[in-house]
Amino acid sequence: MIVVDANVVLSALRSSKGASHLLLREMLVGNVPFAVSPAVALEYEDVLKREGILGDEPWVSQDEIDTVLDAVFSQAHLVSPWFRFRPFLADPKDDIYIECALTAGATFIVSSDRHFQHPAVRAFGMSVMRAGDFVAELTRRRQPT
Repeated sequence: MIVVDANVVLSALRSSKGASHLLLREMLVGNVPFAVSPAVALEYEDVLKREGILGDEPWVSQDEIDTVLDAVFSQAHLVSPWFRFRPFLADPKDDIYIECALTAGATFIVSSDRHFQHPAVRAFGMSVMRAGDFVAELTRRRQPT
């Protein structure tokens, strides 16, 4: 089980060529179990719908963002954290991912955000990986030995 930072979902929608996009596709077809809390869901929507965040000529429209989010949420393991860590990380907005991961029993947070390098994240039994590293590990595990 993983929790995916909004920056990874954003990267996935900005380019169809990168590891973030591959990860999102794997999540959408059910190959990678992932968790989303209400706060994480709202963060995804907030980030993806910011004016200009997808570039000058995005390949996905605002309406299509809703479709993508609906698909993500339909595949997600939905959790409702009953506790809060505030503030925990250097960017308090990132605490929602820790709460989601702890509630879901997730072992990985996939993010390119340096704030997750806090030593206490490992103390909770979680690792933080960039999308490229996670996809590489996923690919390695699928190859026959």
